[in-house]
Amino acid sequence: MINHSNENTILDDANSPELDKKIMGRVSEDFVIVADHLKEASYQIRKRGFSENPIFVVTKGPVEVGQLLFRSADFQTKFDYKASFLDEFVQRKLVGEESIELFKENYKNPEEYCCLFVIENDFAGFVFVPYPED
Repeated sequence: MINHSNENTILDDANSPELDKKIMGRVSEDFVIVADHLKEASYQIRKRGFSENPIFVVTKGPVEVGQLLFRSADFQTKFDYKASFLDEFVQRKLVGEESIELFKENYKNPEEYCCLFVIENDFAGFVFVPYPED
């Protein structure tokens, strides 16, 4: 669990008491469907030098963060998926400037884990989900 007192920092993980088990269940169901696509997108983002810290925004409604990868209708999922990076989260003050190093320290290996920023109802937070093993 990542804890930080800065109000501009939003960092949570799957063990956070704020993360409703129902939300995590919905995210997990979707993730199984889109994991391969997100893993490839993460690889391309890193390979092309856009960011070493890809973040995928998972939402049911329109949000101003990230670029659309696919809509829920594309794969019959519950959520839309957008690609973003740590830099955008800092620019939008979702991660405070003083928390950049903390975020990077806690960012899990992008070959093994997908960094999701889940927005649903009153919850907004980071979740690292392991990619399914081949």
